[in-house]
Amino acid sequence: MRVAIYGAGSLGTILGAYITKGGVQIELINRNKAHIEALQTSGAKITGTVDFCQAVTAYTPDKMSGQYDIVFLMTKQQHNAEVVSMLKDFLAPDGVIVSFQNGLPELGIAQIVGEQRVLGCTVAWGATMVSPGVCELTSSPDALSFSLGAISDKPNKHFDTVKSLLERMGTVDVEQNFIGTRWSKLLINAAFSGMSAVLGCTFGEAAGDRASRRIVQLLIKECIDVCAAGGIRIEPVQGKDIVKLLNYTNALKRAFSLFIIPIAIRKHARLKASMLQDLEKGKLTEVDAINGAVSAFGRTVGCPTPMNDRVVEIIHRIERGELTPSFENLKLF
Repeated sequence: MRVAIYGAGSLGTILGAYITKGGVQIELINRNKAHIEALQTSGAKITGTVDFCQAVTAYTPDKMSGQYDIVFLMTKQQHNAEVVSMLKDFLAPDGVIVSFQNGLPELGIAQIVGEQRVLGCTVAWGATMVSPGVCELTSSPDALSFSLGAISDKPNKHFDTVKSLLERMGTVDVEQNFIGTRWSKLLINAAFSGMSAVLGCTFGEAAGDRASRRIVQLLIKECIDVCAAGGIRIEPVQGKDIVKLLNYTNALKRAFSLFIIPIAIRKHARLKASMLQDLEKGKLTEVDAINGAVSAFGRTVGCPTPMNDRVVEIIHRIERGELTPSFENLKLF
């Protein structure tokens, strides 16, 4: 069986290092030649809340050959149509693509490879690439978990194998209501990744500043409201019912929600959004697939999303060079 991580950046490199360390051969693929050369020469150096170095198999996409049984897809969504169409030619007849992407990508992938050949996975931990070959795990080691699910009612023959691979790194929750799980992760990304990118800070800093925290709270509330309007049940995250904890219908519950936000995110306080990392590198972000996805669904179900709309607007202005990530951007809300 051949298994690959396509788009092995910070998250993929750390996952690949853990799986390899666990005794399973997995191939790390990335277009970043400097990163691949460092992995080939010195192995994957994992820092942050853990510290180890692991020899890995790594190469650039032009070195791909043959067919893969399982492909973990970790690229940004902007080029999914092109990337997934390319991967389809390298996928075994019964192979599966497992999307680790943000937002709600599985339906689009299924249009290219078929529903039964798509699995979705959300991760409850974060990472940052420090330098080529060096990736920092920014979440607590006891927060290393995955939520795995399918969009097809028919069983996938590789499901148990995928679960076993992920268990080399952390716990795996099998989700029957996977769309609800996707929205759990989208809620966190829209609120904390969105504000991390807007303000140029970590999740913990976005939650720690009271003015910023109020925007985070409103972003969360919009996600909860659009799901309620659309009949989607948001799943718990690591056993915590985030709707029960963070939703509010009166002043007392609103005050409790605001108070608990820094506590809820404390295990991921050091995390810096991948959107912010993209902005720092002068790249376009996938904000349209994160906050933009909340806004789009809100329009579909007739639920206003002014805070998510504003995050999209601000980040696009940063991409165009009109603004920079800064707490000064709070005045734009």
